Amino acid sequence: MELISDYMMDDTYRHMLNELTRNTFGFDFESWVTNGYFEGDYIPYSFMDEGRIVSNVSANRMKLMQNGSVKYYVQIGTVMTDESYRGQGLAAKLIKRVINEYEQECDGIYLFSNLSALGFYQKMGFKVENQYRYYVKDEYCHSDKSKDGFKPIKDLDDDIKKKYLDYVRNSAYQSSFEQINKYGLQMFYTAGMDNVYYADDIDSFIVMEQDGCAVLESVLCKEKVALADVVQRIDLESRKCRLGFTPHESDKKICISEVYNGGDDYRLFYRGKELEAIEQDRFYFPDLSHA
Repeated sequence: MELISDYMMDDTYRHMLNELTRNTFGFDFESWVTNGYFEGDYIPYSFMDEGRIVSNVSANRMKLMQNGSVKYYVQIGTVMTDESYRGQGLAAKLIKRVINEYEQECDGIYLFSNLSALGFYQKMGFKVENQYRYYVKDEYCHSDKSKDGFKPIKDLDDDIKKKYLDYVRNSAYQSSFEQINKYGLQMFYTAGMDNVYYADDIDSFIVMEQDGCAVLESVLCKEKVALADVVQRIDLESRKCRLGFTPHESDKKICISEVYNGGDDYRLFYRGKELEAIEQDRFYFPDLSHA
């Protein structure tokens, strides 16, 4: 069995990874790479046997602005093993490899997994903690009909779509806990631009899902824009709005927060003292930063 890593630009190895990813999670990385959105921060560590990848763990280099200070974290993701190779400790070996390689070079290592994996990750020194989710107060969840509002950019010209790509790279900070190197992951989620909207009068983009409670996942603009000014330009079908990020300090007055433990399906595991601040400071990892 051979260990290979950092091979996303190698077509042969990437196709092997895509096959395992499709079989495990139902998606692949091909268009993300070939369309130019991959920028090197997603680093797979894989075991290969008999001409195919049978187990994988990825190290995702994350640069975040946290309360005005830059933090460098590594997010572990895409943990998967071919069904016929499970029970051999392959994923554990790969996770330990990532920890040994990065722990002295970053401010902490974290991952998201279900609670059934608690014992597995505790044995490797991970702790579990809660995040805080934010909702816009009900009295602010109404649209101002005198404003033009946000329009789907799929209905707009190509210049707006190009502008969105620029703003993903160069937006002003809209959160007190925001990923700086967001381009790769945000474009993984929004390359089709189905849920991306633009408001011309405040020169801002949003990424938003509306299925029951609306989820505002991202706000992008060159200058800080007040969250209230964003929300009043959204036609909220349910009059409810959850944020997929931690609001900026200047916007918290129009929000409420609640403890979010992820339920049975989604827990935050971490190593490193700096990451203790996630629960202490009521932070929430951006939805579009999950690898």
